[in-house]
Amino acid sequence: MPPTLASLVHHSALKLTVRAGEDRLDVPVRWAHVSELADPVPYMEGGELLLITALKLDAEDPEAMRRYVRRLVGAGVVGLGFAVGVNYEEIPDALVDACAREGLPLLEVPRRTPFLAISKAVSAAIAADQYRAVTAGFAAQRELTRQALNAGPEGVLTALAAQVDGWAALYDASGSVVAASPEWAGRRAARLTSEVERLRERPAPASSVVGGPEHEDRVELHSLGTGRRPRAALAVGTAAALGTAERYAVHSAIALLTLTTERSRSLHAAEQRVGAAVLRMLLAGEPDHARAVAGDLYGELLDAPFRMIVAESASGPAGEPLGGLAETVESAAARAGEAVLVVPEGERLVVLAADGGAAVAACVDHAAAREADRAAAEQGRTEEDALVVGLSAPAGPIAAAAAYKQAEQALSVARRRGRVFVEHERLAAGSVLPLLADDAVKAFADGLLRALHEHDATGRGDLVASLRAWLSRHGQWDAAAADLGVHRHTLRYRMRRVEEILGRNLDDPDVRMELWLALKATSTE
Repeated sequence: MPPTLASLVHHSALKLTVRAGEDRLDVPVRWAHVSELADPVPYMEGGELLLITALKLDAEDPEAMRRYVRRLVGAGVVGLGFAVGVNYEEIPDALVDACAREGLPLLEVPRRTPFLAISKAVSAAIAADQYRAVTAGFAAQRELTRQALNAGPEGVLTALAAQVDGWAALYDASGSVVAASPEWAGRRAARLTSEVERLRERPAPASSVVGGPEHEDRVELHSLGTGRRPRAALAVGTAAALGTAERYAVHSAIALLTLTTERSRSLHAAEQRVGAAVLRMLLAGEPDHARAVAGDLYGELLDAPFRMIVAESASGPAGEPLGGLAETVESAAARAGEAVLVVPEGERLVVLAADGGAAVAACVDHAAAREADRAAAEQGRTEEDALVVGLSAPAGPIAAAAAYKQAEQALSVARRRGRVFVEHERLAAGSVLPLLADDAVKAFADGLLRALHEHDATGRGDLVASLRAWLSRHGQWDAAAADLGVHRHTLRYRMRRVEEILGRNLDDPDVRMELWLALKATSTE
């Protein structure tokens, strides 16, 4: 504890007497300062015990003393020490009454007690308090280190919560709570997810404070990691602001958890290299070799039905979009106790995850959030934020290459459609007609039908409408003529003109197919 006015009053060598403000002696004293200025306020920082002899004060003027004391209180002065037997034999009543009115503790300093003795007592108490804080901080550091070695991050959180007399929580790269101490703190920490997300948007190291006197607690948030994008975050909740010893403990916990995070990154990089080799073997049709190399690293993932995910940044080089997707998928798999294979592949990200598992669901949700961001372009989304994802149908290890091709096909469709996410199964279950919206298909259709449109533009007939009606009726003359409201001989003449203008034989089924798709493609505009 820092020195207080009460501790100075109880100091046997100082012989101080309280003349006013007896109920406010528990206020900490930051320093003892001597000033005979009529207005020392410009030189005050707050928290001082001001020592005076009233050399330049009219201490017997009630109005002057009220103004003087009021300014001291406004400047944060916590106490006033008045030396008697120098300029005044006793403290003037005007000053005593002013201090009592404003609630400012007034201490009478006997002549035999020099101001220097009071300053030394305050300085010694502050130094002793700092020494205790440093000693306690080192002890906390040793305990946190011991817990880190023996119990990992969970042990660090438990020790930190005890040191600060509060709670502590650890968040993963996606902003989800992975550990908390005490156990009940997990619910409190989960309510801060949005604050953690905002913190992670800032380059590390970063910190913020949430809450205050009007909240149930005061929470400090600290990012963990040495890279530009924080890998994790630490929350520390207390009833009040941290003291020196508690601050040492928090800084030690940040350092230890950062080391743990960076060590995990190194292991993760090694795992990715193994994963890349396993993926190459699967795609080469060698699942047995892949299992032998993977060992127990991926559990039953290589035997059970899985999905293949292929993602890339729509703006070109891999970067933040792919990193965010990888963190989301890995965090979801870790929370669910699933194995997942995540491999950065040049400017792509390839993920192999259990069918129906949390990792695939997290990928879909992440893509949906990106889709919403893309729709809200006015909110400032840039091309650097763009992401394109393709998801395969469920497959087994023998069909890994086919699953990869499916994911690539879905990715290609997503890119052409300007979508964030496309699932291959949805393509197979849907219609081919939406694919005709592709610019290349439209260009082909326009070129194929241009001569007919130019003919109709001269007013010499309606060949395009006639061709559409005839094809829709599968070449049935009477039915198509009835749809158009013309005689079948008229329709036959028009179809001969179509053949002449296009130079194509309408008896050829391939020609009919191309013309029908061209008509469909142009009708989607």
